[in-house]
Amino acid sequence: MNVVIRTEPERLDVDAIHAFLTRSYWAAGVTRERVAKSLDGSLCFGLFDGERQIGFARVITDRVTFGYLCDVYVLEEHRGRGLGKRLIEAVRAHPDLQALRRLLLKTRDAHGLYEQFGFERVGDGRDFMQIKGESP
Repeated sequence: MNVVIRTEPERLDVDAIHAFLTRSYWAAGVTRERVAKSLDGSLCFGLFDGERQIGFARVITDRVTFGYLCDVYVLEEHRGRGLGKRLIEAVRAHPDLQALRRLLLKTRDAHGLYEQFGFERVGDGRDFMQIKGESP
């Protein structure tokens, strides 16, 4: 297995991303057009095994003050190998996200993964998590 993480927009497989998101609990039924448009306005991380895209993460951000991490997945047949951790490590290490005052996400079932990377639960701790950076 030769797994790499790519951030070049032209490398992303919109069909693969759409195929997963349309069956996810958070974006069930989303149209391909909407997925493609969402990629244009985001910093995206594609997880590839050779030429095949097997995972993805997207950060909606101004690259200065705020980011929202979303659409994170690794295909089922590739889970349990630490690839989700590699994907989040890449997001956390990206130079454009280092000065954010807040990085937010919402998850129903992956709190343990995100806590390993410094995310803390917000409010009642059920869904939202964040990393707070330094104030201006």
